[in-house]
Amino acid sequence: MWIKKKKVEQLSEFVKGYISGEELDIRDNREGAFNILKNDIYSLVNKKNEQIKVIESERDNLSDYMADISHQLKTPITSMMIMADLLEEAEPGKQAEFIHYIQVSLNKMEWLVGALLKMAKLDAHAIDFIKKDINTSELLEAVKPSVAILLDVNNQTLKLKRDCVIHCDKRWTVEALTNIIKNAIEYSSKDSVIVVDSGENPMYRWISVKDSGLGMDKTEYAALFKRFENSTNENGFGIGMPLALSIVKGQGGDIDVDFGGDGQGTTFIMKFFK
Repeated sequence: MWIKKKKVEQLSEFVKGYISGEELDIRDNREGAFNILKNDIYSLVNKKNEQIKVIESERDNLSDYMADISHQLKTPITSMMIMADLLEEAEPGKQAEFIHYIQVSLNKMEWLVGALLKMAKLDAHAIDFIKKDINTSELLEAVKPSVAILLDVNNQTLKLKRDCVIHCDKRWTVEALTNIIKNAIEYSSKDSVIVVDSGENPMYRWISVKDSGLGMDKTEYAALFKRFENSTNENGFGIGMPLALSIVKGQGGDIDVDFGGDGQGTTFIMKFFK
């Protein structure tokens, strides 16, 4: 097959244009090997550009993520440094207060770092979920030690309405369920009952957690699963619920929300698809 020099030169100019960032369309629907080559070059360039956009988006997200982490750590570190400087000259009563605050801040930072490491693994798909059949009652028993103090302080109780076998990774599902129950504790009134329920249908098995609050509007919902947005929960960092969602999605599931209202609390439903 003979190809005219002019066509080759034209194709070369198109390729140079692509390299310099120009958006060109060299596709040709006519038959012939040369036109097939032009179409392949166009497809290759488009695929490359899409990959570049994905990489740039991930870079921007990582930059924002690191900025958020830096902001979350900067405040307690600055406070601890100030208190450490004042500690030696402070009165005994103030010394005890400063030491207590530093210990609390260190515990919160330890939780934050641990949660961020878990999120990083989930985002990188570096976790192999080991799924087994396990009862909701067994999952709830594993959650209780982590929420016992919070329940006691607020004189709240956990009630399991129905038990069900859930096919999931126990360790990670307990982590997700703990964060959802902590959120329910925060939004429930004192002396109230937080109801945990479970069941199944032809599509999925589910676990729900219903608080005794006033319900939730869509504005609150939008912030709840966005990292660092809902900073009144989870030790003030706002990543407990996003972590729960990442864990459930990592197992091929999802979390739905019944907003409640009119005297009905919010219900979070963890879905584990069959």
